[in-house]
This record gives sequence, structure tokens and C-alpha cells, in this order.
Amino acid sequence: MTDAGADAAALDARRAIMAWRREQRAALIGARQAMSTAAHRDASHTIGERLRTLIDAVHPPVLAGYWPIRREFNPLPLLRDCVANGVQVALPVIRVKNEPLEFRLWTPGAPMKVGIYDIPYPNEGSVTRPDALLIPMVGFDAVGYRLGYGGGYYDRTVASLLPRPCLIGIAFELARIDSIRPLAHDIRMDHVVTEGAGLGQP
Repeated sequence: MTDAGADAAALDARRAIMAWRREQRAALIGARQAMSTAAHRDASHTIGERLRTLIDAVHPPVLAGYWPIRREFNPLPLLRDCVANGVQVALPVIRVKNEPLEFRLWTPGAPMKVGIYDIPYPNEGSVTRPDALLIPMVGFDAVGYRLGYGGGYYDRTVASLLPRPCLIGIAFELARIDSIRPLAHDIRMDHVVTEGAGLGQP
């Protein structure tokens, strides 16, 4: 096969993976949104308790969380407790589309603005570099690769942060798949916290 032929084959393979991911993403988001209120509440309680234990073990001076959308696990009560216990908490900001995220310090009651994708972010918080990131996942596999919403923001962000922070992926067990069929830009989580077995969680 010529170099041009090999390049074309690689591009076709990548396109096939991205199309497959779109299908998986839609199915997994649909399954999460279809969770019963009781199942979502019980799973969220377990995830919250396991996150508390893990954060105590990691003990990051600056912890980046996220504002939940589409029935993701809601980390805000945990983040409020972290602030009360002296941990600096930051939330992500999309300043420029398709560029790495910025992280701004957040405290409960801080003025917020609504950004891209209608996600709130701190209006006035100082920019910081987190030591650990809580990262929501649409899907995940057995070795810790994450399927996100497809924008690539966390992949670009983590690649730009040196030294690399501790990556804590968060999902419900129904998001587990055999493999996300990782590509070169995909980054493995250090921990995956779910209400079930997870990966590298307490």
C-alpha cells in the first residue's frame, strides 16, 4: 500500500470510530436520562461517599469540579463541603471555543455567568491550576479511557497541564462499555468513581 493509500485507510478508520462514538454517546446519555429518580439518587449517594474518601486520600490543595448537566452526578454538595474544609475549588470555563479550559476559583454563592453549552461558570474567580480534576464521563472502559461529549476540551486541557493533575472520572455504572476504541489524543483517568466497581477507587 502506498503512503497515500495508508493515510486514506487511517482516515477512514478514524471516521468509523468517530461515527461509532456518536452512536454510543447518544445511547449512553439516553440511558442516563432514563434512570429512575430513586436509582439516580441512590447511585449518586454512593458515588458521593466514595469521592469523599478518594479526595481525602489525594488531598489536593486545588480541586477542579464541574457544573452538572444532563443528569450527570451532581458534585456541588461535595464541592461546598470541600470549600468549608479549606480546599480551594475551581470550575472550568470555556474562554475560547476548541481551546483548553480555564479554571477559576469558586465558592458557594459566587456570582456566575452562563457560558457555551449553557453551563454556569464563576464570573469573577481568580484563574488557578488544579491539582486534581473531577471529570464527568458519558462512558468509560475497563482501563480508564473516557468517552465525553465529543468536544475534546478535557483532552486538550490535560495535555496542556504540566505536571499532570490527578484525573478522577465520574460516571454511573451504566456508562461502562468494553472499550471506547481509544485514539492518540485520548487520555486515561487515574481513577474512575461509580456506584459499582469503578477503577482505582476506594
